[in-house]
Amino acid sequence: MTKPVLFVTHKLPQAVESRASRDYITRLTPDNTSWATNGAETARLASEIGAAGILCVPGDRLDSACINALPPSVKIIATFSVGFDHIDIVAAKARGIVVTNTPGVLSFAVAECALMLMLTAARRTGEADRSVRAGKWSTQIAGVTLENKKLGILGFGRIGQKLASIVRGFPMEIHYRNPERVPSELEQGAIYHDNDAAFLQTIDFLSMHLPDMEGTRKWLNAARLDMMKRGAIVVNTGRGSAVDDTALIAALKSGHIRAAGLDVFDGEPKVNPAYLTLENVTLLPHIGSATIETRDAIGYKALDNIDAVLLKRTAPPDRVV
Repeated sequence: MTKPVLFVTHKLPQAVESRASRDYITRLTPDNTSWATNGAETARLASEIGAAGILCVPGDRLDSACINALPPSVKIIATFSVGFDHIDIVAAKARGIVVTNTPGVLSFAVAECALMLMLTAARRTGEADRSVRAGKWSTQIAGVTLENKKLGILGFGRIGQKLASIVRGFPMEIHYRNPERVPSELEQGAIYHDNDAAFLQTIDFLSMHLPDMEGTRKWLNAARLDMMKRGAIVVNTGRGSAVDDTALIAALKSGHIRAAGLDVFDGEPKVNPAYLTLENVTLLPHIGSATIETRDAIGYKALDNIDAVLLKRTAPPDRVV
C-alpha cells in the first residue's frame, strides 16, 4: 500500500520529522521559511505533491483563498499548536477537510514562560544583563517582588489554571477574569471577577491568556490600562492581537505600567518598533512552548491526529472541525 503524502510547512523537531518520514511520503521544509509562505504558495505546493495531509504552524495563513485552492487530495490539516485562528475553519468545513489542534500538551511550558516573564519584568533582569554585557556593574537596578502581590489571570483555561498552581507557593493572591466562573475545585481559592474594572483595579500583575477571536482583539486598550494600578506589570503569552500596542507603549513610557513581558505580538513576526526602544519591556519570539519535551509532544499529538484520519480511518482525537 502506498503511503499517504504529508506536507510539513515548517522545520519541526528532528524526532517529529523522523516519525513523519517513517509513516508518510513526506515533503519537509528544510528551514523556517513558513513566515514568507503565503496561502497561494501553500496551496501550490500541496497541489504539486498531491498532499493528503498538511502539518502546519501558527505562522502559516491558511485563509479561505488558500483552503479553496487546495487539491481534493487534502483530507486533514493538523496544526502544530493549540490555537487555530490561522486556519479558516469555515472554509475547511465546507471543503470537508478535517482540522485538528494539539490541546493539553503545552500548558505547563506556556505557564512557565508566563512566570519567567513576570519575574524578568519585575526584577528587571533584562536591563541587568545588558548592563553587565556593556561593561557596567550597576547594583542600583532595583525591581519589585512577587511576594504578597495580587496576580490577575485573564483567561482561566488550562494554561491560566496551570499558572495559578505554579505561583501559589510564592505566595501570591490569585484573581481571575473569565467568561464564566469555573468550579471551586478548579479555582482552588482563586478569586473570580465578573467585570473588567473590579479585576483590573485590584491586581498588581496581569497575565494574559486570551485566544484571537471577536471580542478579544485589542482587549488591553487605553481605557483598560487606565483602570490598572500605577506600577502594575503586564505579561502576554496568549495572542498578540489582544493588546493595543500603541496604548501599552504609551503606558510603559509614562510609567503607569511599570514593565511588560511579551511573548506574542500583533502581526508577528513583525514587532512594533517602539517596543525596541524601551528598557522596561522584555520581548520573546513566541517561544512559550519552546522546550524540547513540549515541542516533541506537540508534534506527536499532531501526528496522532493525522494517523487517525489517513492511516486508521478513524475520528481524530483533537478535531476542531
